[in-house]
Amino acid sequence: MLLFIKSKEWLKERLHDSNIRIVDCTYSLQDPSYGKTVYQKKHIPGAVYFDLAKDLSSEVQIHGGRHPLPHIETFREKLEESGIHEKNAVIAYDGGEGCFASRFWWLLTFLGHQQVFVLDGGMKEWEEAQYPLTDMVPFYRKSTFHIRPQPSMLADIIEVKAEMNSDHTVLIDSRAKERYLGCKEPIDVKPGHIPGAVNFEWTESFHEGKWKNKDEQKRRFSRLNPNNSIIVYCGSGVTATVNVLSLLESGFQHVKLYAGSYSDWVSYPENKVETSRNEAGL
Repeated sequence: MLLFIKSKEWLKERLHDSNIRIVDCTYSLQDPSYGKTVYQKKHIPGAVYFDLAKDLSSEVQIHGGRHPLPHIETFREKLEESGIHEKNAVIAYDGGEGCFASRFWWLLTFLGHQQVFVLDGGMKEWEEAQYPLTDMVPFYRKSTFHIRPQPSMLADIIEVKAEMNSDHTVLIDSRAKERYLGCKEPIDVKPGHIPGAVNFEWTESFHEGKWKNKDEQKRRFSRLNPNNSIIVYCGSGVTATVNVLSLLESGFQHVKLYAGSYSDWVSYPENKVETSRNEAGL
């Protein structure tokens, strides 16, 4: 059984549970207005909306990547306005991609919340099952959310540089293999990957749109040493959260997100990249 993933059946049975808070994270990188537009037309009853760019990220700066982490106080205010406190069980969903809901899951877990989940299959599975939808925006009484940050979940560029050649730390690149290898780079200023990183594509966390089970995830990461520390990155710190969640589900305990990710790394001209790597040693 997966710890952080809940089925549509689980959620349907709890739609009227006053202790449950549902968060819609639907988003499109190609159309930033898409998620809010869809939410206004249809969403799971009781769901509040969190926007990747406005709520789950802060303003883009010279450094920090394309989706810097939100300012903690601003994010807390949004949580409190949504009636979310640390005693709620909170479940997030997106269109079915898994990455936007995982970003929310990571952020809330980072702030110390211990009951945060992701809906398996997202809105796609929910709609296909013909489960209830609504266009009504819920109202919740403002809550108080106490922050207990978990610094062991987060790595910055200083730590990445310090650990990238360590025998006790593995750096994971979660992007598509052609971007990792430097064969294709549609977004960032340099093709390739952070030196020493190995590639585990985030999309391999899923099978036919649903999260792989614990045994399947463990097989994905079987060549990694569970005693090692792991730092995970992607292009901007969003899709990497899928691998972070998958690693934790697999039993790895020392897993950090490099939130700025590759877009932060290459924002420093002096940082080198690699365009190929023999991974056979792992």
